Amino acid sequence: MKITLLLHNAYAIGGTIRTTFNLAAALADRHDVEVVSMMRHREVPRFTLDPRVRLVPLVDTRVGSADMADPLFGEPAQDFPLAEKRHHQYSRLIDLRAAEYLRGTDADVLIGTRPGINVYLARFGPRRALRIAQEHLRHDAHSKPLRRELARHYRTLDAVVTTTEADAAVYRARMRLPGVPVLAVPNIVPAPVGPLSEGTSKVISAAGRLVRGKRFDLLIEAFSAVAAKHPDWRLRIHGGGAERAQLQGLIDGLGLAEQAELTGPRSPIEAEFAKAAIVASASDAESFGMTLVEAMRCGVPVVSTNCPLGPAEIIDHGSNGLLVPPGDGQALAAGLLELIETPERRREMAEAALASSARYAPEPIAERYQLLFDELHSTRVARAWQRAVGRARDRARRLLRRALRR
Repeated sequence: MKITLLLHNAYAIGGTIRTTFNLAAALADRHDVEVVSMMRHREVPRFTLDPRVRLVPLVDTRVGSADMADPLFGEPAQDFPLAEKRHHQYSRLIDLRAAEYLRGTDADVLIGTRPGINVYLARFGPRRALRIAQEHLRHDAHSKPLRRELARHYRTLDAVVTTTEADAAVYRARMRLPGVPVLAVPNIVPAPVGPLSEGTSKVISAAGRLVRGKRFDLLIEAFSAVAAKHPDWRLRIHGGGAERAQLQGLIDGLGLAEQAELTGPRSPIEAEFAKAAIVASASDAESFGMTLVEAMRCGVPVVSTNCPLGPAEIIDHGSNGLLVPPGDGQALAAGLLELIETPERRREMAEAALASSARYAPEPIAERYQLLFDELHSTRVARAWQRAVGRARDRARRLLRRALRR
């Protein structure tokens, strides 16, 4: 079976790219797999792609490329949804290349990885293929105009896959998709290549984009309470972003310059987590929580805010980590102090974290996708009937509303 995964930009850095490459490699054990990138801004990807997986870029955005000189490159996209936040990065040239590729593909399964690409998939993907929309962002992270457009297009697809059960439930409740199953399959997080954490360092690590929603400011403030009691402990925050200068100012203002460090981006992040005894997350929201699983795969317990939607499905509070209320710096500090001051409990949680993280290994996730493909194939006729009934009901409701307005 030929499987194609569609990415925004396979040559960039990001969690969706990393997990898509991981899934492609896992599926390549059984299938012919390719990754299609809407655009390409550099010679080679930043992440390593399994050599068995083909990489197909559609539009070359490198300076001096023939595509950059095409007049269509300067025209705004018409097919990519205007309400999608990446719309400004798309052009009429990408629209047309995506449509041409999808109409001509011989893939048996097509998997989109962001809302706008899923719209391409719905509009231009061949009906003979299974067309699956992955959602790496929460339903509520999309604007209302985008949700309305997605509902219209997602009704024509074969399935919608979210990364958490909680988000799947939201989609099922708020987006009527007759004949389109909505289910959760978590991201793949392979075992780290290097050594695991020994748990003996006095280092708290955190990682992610330095943006407001990740609440690294809250983590730094919580760490100031930790440092007051345990001045020999260190906080290392890995990542880059718009908030770096503000966060550095907070570190300096709290007198933590010798204990807290903004290291910049680190890849692979597992090498940094393996040097830590605790990993912390203070986010206001997480679609999944990739760094939490990456830490657990390194044998590190996590203290995380219990934010929507991922952490509660990853962390079993009190067993393999701790969950604290979002936005509560005191609770976050208390959780960190609990693990710092009880080394035996920290060691037990580290062992439990490592054991429970095995469910995110490539093999079980690839098997879940295989079962999904098989089920979607076997239920095509029944689901087509459900879609037809749903369309008929929608038409009847519209006619009734018009009649009542007269």
